[in-house]
Amino acid sequence: MANQNVQTVTTIADRIKLLFAVLVIVAGIVAFSALDPQLATPVRVAIFIVSLLAAAGIAALSEPGRRFISFSQESYYEVRKVIWPSRKETIQMTGIVFAFVAVMGIFLWLLDKSMEWILYSVVLGWR
Repeated sequence: MANQNVQTVTTIADRIKLLFAVLVIVAGIVAFSALDPQLATPVRVAIFIVSLLAAAGIAALSEPGRRFISFSQESYYEVRKVIWPSRKETIQMTGIVFAFVAVMGIFLWLLDKSMEWILYSVVLGWR
């Protein structure tokens, strides 16, 4: 917990940058749709991807964008610190989960059949 101070206040300039980034994405979507009969699909997709990259660049210039990039970098470094289970441990835990699910399935089926027998045969006298 390196960063205890959470700040959500943004300036007007940051809001304008984020709004402009959204408008760039909308322009990319409109260009993708409007250029349908005139250009080939790969060109339209490239235009849309360029608009996404431009919007990401614009958003990265704002304070929330910088905080997001910082958060992403810190998250990446934390993920690198994780000690992942070995293949053997993963297979063992998966087997334990499957066994537990099978046992619980059988238990719930027996419980269901027992309740069915009690309700229909003993209480209601059907069958």
